Amino acid sequence: MTLVPFAQADHAARAKRPTRADDRTTAASFLRWHRDTLGMKCAGLDSARLARRAVGGSALTLLGLVRHAAESERFWFRRVMGGEDAGTLYEDAFDVAGADAAMVRQAWEAWQAEIAYAERLVGSADDLDVLGEEPGEGPVSLRWVLAHMLEEYARHNGHADLLREQIDGTVGMLRCPAPARPACEDTCTGGAAVGR
Repeated sequence: MTLVPFAQADHAARAKRPTRADDRTTAASFLRWHRDTLGMKCAGLDSARLARRAVGGSALTLLGLVRHAAESERFWFRRVMGGEDAGTLYEDAFDVAGADAAMVRQAWEAWQAEIAYAERLVGSADDLDVLGEEPGEGPVSLRWVLAHMLEEYARHNGHADLLREQIDGTVGMLRCPAPARPACEDTCTGGAAVGR
């Protein structure tokens, strides 16, 4: 089995979300936590299993969710808030038939590039009230985009939970390796099926 970029992680190290912080820090931290969760759901899987349609007649796959996440990041942060004329990454993000390691690597790299852009944009914005222009809809604030992205990831992470469980029985969070356990004690389950 050939594992691919994000699929090589074998632990669930997500940063703690601050319990007392300003709006920007709180929203950005929760969004990072959800992004990390999607990556965790893909950990340890090869390209065939990442592209597996694991739930009935649904076309959803973990790889499709990652590609969709990259498209969402690109649309909302690069196009809407950044004002860039950036085209789409995929004709159909969910079409992952024939996925191989190269397709997975490209999806990972695109997703990470869009996350990095988004994090720079959020970090450099004067405040969360800055406006972008949603095509066909009009002005939208960065605060609204952050809330929408939290909703988007939360919904799709629920899908990812179900997909991963159907692929190999993994539920909840993945086990932390022994050396990392002290650093991620609060987020790792040691293999127990808790905290989807």
